[in-house]
Amino acid sequence: MITFDSTKYDGYIFDCDGTLADTMPLHYQAWSETLALKLGRPSDFSESMFYHFGGMPARQIVERLNRDFGYNLPPEQTAHDKEMRFVELLPGIGPVQEVIDVLNRLPPEAKVAVASGGLTAIVKETLLFLGLPVGPKEKIKFLVGSDQVLQGKPHPELFFRAAELLDADPKRCLVFEDAEPGFLAAKAAGMDYIDVRPFRRNLRAAAKY
Repeated sequence: MITFDSTKYDGYIFDCDGTLADTMPLHYQAWSETLALKLGRPSDFSESMFYHFGGMPARQIVERLNRDFGYNLPPEQTAHDKEMRFVELLPGIGPVQEVIDVLNRLPPEAKVAVASGGLTAIVKETLLFLGLPVGPKEKIKFLVGSDQVLQGKPHPELFFRAAELLDADPKRCLVFEDAEPGFLAAKAAGMDYIDVRPFRRNLRAAAKY
């Protein structure tokens, strides 16, 4: 069970994909199918590489693939097509119950936000599939997606924006994350973080880097 000293924190910030929602295998499927369609062959984007990029906005991932593998893919359109394929796969998602349990243990008045490298609309839809609406009277008060900031993870802007919305001192916020870009962003924001991966029961081998 994930435990922490609640007296140390005024705000709680959760990543979505791989932290609250067991979506990472579906995201990778969407990437694999989209890239193969555009390249006319299977891509070089391995599953382990995908997990290393966890939390990065899709457009930045395409730019990185172009640089690393000499692809000439249009970043915006490729990212859009990948996200649309992911939306088609959404009915297959499930919760990361070990983290949902943490969310459920927090009191109703707790200051809670989700800060994700995904697009706001898609993250919101993902959360709704899990029965987690966002709003002032809900458990999750705010949602910050990558399209609401100039720089995504590992830059701390997402987390700073979430703390601002929660009206909480960043140094008194606790982040729940599952990937290196998120850990780096939390550190850069001066926030404590919990790596949820050791607490997950059904974690794919590629995610255990």
